[in-house]
Amino acid sequence: MANARVERLRQSMAEQGLEAILIGSSHNRNYLSGFTGSSGTVVITHQDSFLLTDFRYMTQAPQQAAGFKVVEHGPRVMDSVRELLAASGLRELAFEQDQVSYGEYVAWSEQLDGVVLKPAAGLVEQLRMIKDEDELRIMIEAAELADAAFSHVQKLLQPGVRESDIALELEMYMRSHGASSTSFETIVASGERSALPHGVASDRLIGKDEFVTLDFGAYYKGYCSDLTRTVVVGEPTAKHREIYGIVLEAQLHALEHIRPGMTGKQADALARDVIAKYGYGDQFGHSTGHGLGMEVHEQPRLSKLSDMILTPGMTVTVEPGIYLPGFGGVRIEDDIVITESGIKILTSSPKELLTLG
Repeated sequence: MANARVERLRQSMAEQGLEAILIGSSHNRNYLSGFTGSSGTVVITHQDSFLLTDFRYMTQAPQQAAGFKVVEHGPRVMDSVRELLAASGLRELAFEQDQVSYGEYVAWSEQLDGVVLKPAAGLVEQLRMIKDEDELRIMIEAAELADAAFSHVQKLLQPGVRESDIALELEMYMRSHGASSTSFETIVASGERSALPHGVASDRLIGKDEFVTLDFGAYYKGYCSDLTRTVVVGEPTAKHREIYGIVLEAQLHALEHIRPGMTGKQADALARDVIAKYGYGDQFGHSTGHGLGMEVHEQPRLSKLSDMILTPGMTVTVEPGIYLPGFGGVRIEDDIVITESGIKILTSSPKELLTLG
């Protein structure tokens, strides 16, 4: 059975004049072959698909990597790669320039004597940006798992509870309901710490009448979800309500107007302009969103610097925020997929200002 992902890669290779490409990064290797082992190298030519791995995976690899020729490599992987290229009559090999260190490049040049190494950037990552139906089904389930974890943890959010205990509860819930791990280190930031955009959970005790920002995700069947909600434990002040309302307005405005065909820069401006209108532009210092998939940060970006065109099948986050040092901060984040006519929101946790505890 033909591997559609490999065929799409071959089209990209043909466009760039590449005879063969070596894929060593784990996410790209998994994406192309389905192989989930910790050690393996994929080599794609216009005629063959090879997966080189070691003795440990010689039972697993043929079961997972349908359509690939599985090769048990020798003590040095590149010796086996050189033999495969020679047998195919190939003298050029592209490699993932953003995944290979200079030291590796020098070693490969010596071991692949007579083979011309050609750097290539982002070929597989470009394919990964457009999710197929199977990927979207998994990502919806990952988003639902994060939503369920947020619902579960709300009853525990009260004064005197440690941020780290809330993070642990979120992680335990997601793991016990199907996640293999978290998408990233869980953020639980309360009070003044909520002004830290990446304030990972600490031993601080949650106080009364303050913000708590929770940013977390489930790593589920090889894909990530990424959800942020900010709540108030106790009674919100007028300032709490003001900045929460602005962030919510910005996020809803972006979700309403993001469309295929616009650039990442234009999508970013949808949220950024609302926050700037209220005088808090300098307090929104990060991008409006980022790509999401096998990794929690992928292309495309919804940022002031991105000219990439949003295309149906891309999955991104939408997460504007305001951060006031000494007071606290708000971020509201959902996961979305770009559709032919607009977007579909994958996460569904409530966004009205929740007062808990």
